Amino acid sequence: MTRLPIEDALPDLLDALRRSGRAVLQAPPGAGKTTRVPLAMLEAGSTKGRIIMLEPRRLAARAAAERMAETLGEAVGETVGYRIRGEAKTGPRTRIEVVTEGILTRMLQSDPDLPDVGAVIFDEFHERSLNADLGLALCLEVAGALRDDLILLAMSATLDAGPVAELMQALLISSEGRSYPVDLRWLDRPLAKDADPLAALCDLVCTAERETRTTGGDVLVFLPGEGEIRRLQDRLTNRLPKDCAVHPLFGALPFAEQRKAITPARSGRKLVLATSIAETSLTLPNVRAVVDMGRARRARFDPGSGMSRLVTEKVTRAEATQRAGRAGRVAEGICYRMWSKGEEGALMAFPPAEIEAADLTGLALELALWGAGSDDLPFLTALPEGTMQESRALLTLLGALDARGQITEHGRALARLPLHPRLGHMLLRAGRDAAPLAALLADRDILRGAPVDLGLRLTALRDLQRFRRERPYQVNPGAVSRVKDEARRLARQAPREGKATSPTVMAALAYPDRIGQRRPGDAPRFVLSGGKGAVLDAGDPLAGALYLVATDTDGNPREARIRQAVQITEREIRDSFSEQIAWVDSCVWSKRERRVIARRQERLGAITLEDRIWKDVPPDHVAQAMMEGVRDLGLRLEGPAARLATRVELARAEGSDFPDFSLQGLIDTLEDWLLPMLDGVRSAQGWRKFDLFPALKAALSWPQMQELDRRAPGQFVTPLGRKVAIEYGPDGPEISVRLQEMFGVTRHPESGGVPLKVTLLSPAQRPIQITRDLPGFWAGSYADVRKDMRAQYPKHPWPEDPTQADPTLRAKRRPSGR
Repeated sequence: MTRLPIEDALPDLLDALRRSGRAVLQAPPGAGKTTRVPLAMLEAGSTKGRIIMLEPRRLAARAAAERMAETLGEAVGETVGYRIRGEAKTGPRTRIEVVTEGILTRMLQSDPDLPDVGAVIFDEFHERSLNADLGLALCLEVAGALRDDLILLAMSATLDAGPVAELMQALLISSEGRSYPVDLRWLDRPLAKDADPLAALCDLVCTAERETRTTGGDVLVFLPGEGEIRRLQDRLTNRLPKDCAVHPLFGALPFAEQRKAITPARSGRKLVLATSIAETSLTLPNVRAVVDMGRARRARFDPGSGMSRLVTEKVTRAEATQRAGRAGRVAEGICYRMWSKGEEGALMAFPPAEIEAADLTGLALELALWGAGSDDLPFLTALPEGTMQESRALLTLLGALDARGQITEHGRALARLPLHPRLGHMLLRAGRDAAPLAALLADRDILRGAPVDLGLRLTALRDLQRFRRERPYQVNPGAVSRVKDEARRLARQAPREGKATSPTVMAALAYPDRIGQRRPGDAPRFVLSGGKGAVLDAGDPLAGALYLVATDTDGNPREARIRQAVQITEREIRDSFSEQIAWVDSCVWSKRERRVIARRQERLGAITLEDRIWKDVPPDHVAQAMMEGVRDLGLRLEGPAARLATRVELARAEGSDFPDFSLQGLIDTLEDWLLPMLDGVRSAQGWRKFDLFPALKAALSWPQMQELDRRAPGQFVTPLGRKVAIEYGPDGPEISVRLQEMFGVTRHPESGGVPLKVTLLSPAQRPIQITRDLPGFWAGSYADVRKDMRAQYPKHPWPEDPTQADPTLRAKRRPSGR
């Protein structure tokens, strides 16, 4: 056997495991860590128990087990075996067992002390899958509390391994890889925004095939998903030489087809169109050229909408390096990158951990089963609390958690099923008849270009040949076959019978938070029972449905577009969710109608099955709802209310103990001073007529009013006993008063010790003088004013000495006899 680069690091690795029982091995792709390290540990007698090695993908798990067994000259299932979902090849002599990551979680939950297991290896840990992070966290707790002899090893190709070593308190061992030079080739310039990326990729693939034809070797093309692979495969038809066979490679491909992609061609050349499945642990022999589209597909979960969606993103630098390295495994190679060299600097360094972006409902269930909270286990990345709260809320809705957040018996049963808790809940409640639907919903869509109706998919599943004859839609036969196989497996794990009989009700059991009710209006928009919104294409046959269950959406947090759904009737909703349906009294402010709306509604979550007017709504409910109306309409201070607020703010600025009567302060304390006074107000029109002055005045105590009158009086009493409002503006307190009404006043009026700005008015109420020194005005410019005013207003008194005259608002008396 050819000596592998990892051999040089094995002595240090085995010594670290012997001394501390833990290590982190960093080795680039091609070093041989996947197939050599477990065998070296077995040969060195590192443990008497079984060695469990985790692989993130089923294809990689089988390939690794087969390669190690071949190295030993044995069949799989003897010294080396594997266990993946739905398949196992192990025996009583098996010492190394390669498993997919979910298998380890089930082992730990069943027997936390892992009897007969001596070591756990986390291969390809740099991929940071959810199950790998959970498995490592659980193993670290088990090793600390139950099994101090348990050997733990994390192996990574590109991960920044320092934080992992720190988390594990382990030594970091590095290994050099073995790779040949790879000639990196970028585009001369970025693709135009309106360019067809698949057309550009097709041309690039043909260039790579043509340029490497003389050197020999196969071509590996990286694309984000199955759809792009199929479309590129179609475009390459008749563009490649006959001796170049095209093989797709993605996770959902049947294993026989996957094996064809990774097995060396007996003759001719091979072109493999692969997803990220081909980045690391799989060995594709004889690849001399790589074409990288520069895109990766990742699941993104929005805690606000409670929905996941697949998004296509640019690859990271770490992923691009891994992909390019595939061209230099056996000889010098070429990597064609479908982006410019200038664009490379903007790429992220590493892909995000799945725990940061994925749906965590399954993880939340596993933690509840383990009896741990979000902060109780040593995760490399902290669990996002918002997503965890959404996940626990869904589990409570499904009956997997009780009101205290503890796992129920139903939750324990859900955790044993290899399904998302939604689909597991449906399977347990509906029985074996739900197995085809569970398998269908767990897989990708089996139809292309079809309406959203889930019933079409079930029809195709039941009778594919007849469906093809009668329906014009494209069917993915591989997906149909895969779904049928999975349905048979799930049926064996489901109860024989259940409560639900129709696929419609089954779907509602899985998605109780996505039962949609059509909103009023022409557009097919729906409010979902979980409180979010969703929209359907207007031309879809289900656009007119009053109720539906959205089983797949694009996850848009603002308004999700429905990609798959089934129509449901109100009777089915009532029969299936009678315990969750309840009458709710609703008294709220309507921004659209600009008034308080009081209704009694029969609801399932956020959807309303029956709506009635709430006639005898208590006044305090109306007032509380009107508070939102006040915030919506705004608070306007005018007239006496504005003057009172200004006076209070002046007194408060001088250090007096008064409430905050600034506009913002009043808005912040509406409940304290306005709520008790809102009786009878329930609309924008009523609010416009509402007098704020009594409410503001009631917010002040009697002592505060007395102090306010001393510090900033609200009125000035004229010599005639008439009360004139004092205005408090930027120039200080001021009043406006008829000049004749101030006759006899020899001392300038004040407010709280501050001279008033007095605007003296003519008999026609027009300003004729502004003064802050009334005695000075009488002695000075009054004479000129008197001269002008006597001519304009001869019927009114204009005495030579106003300080000796009586104040008046009357005109002069007419002489007697006239």
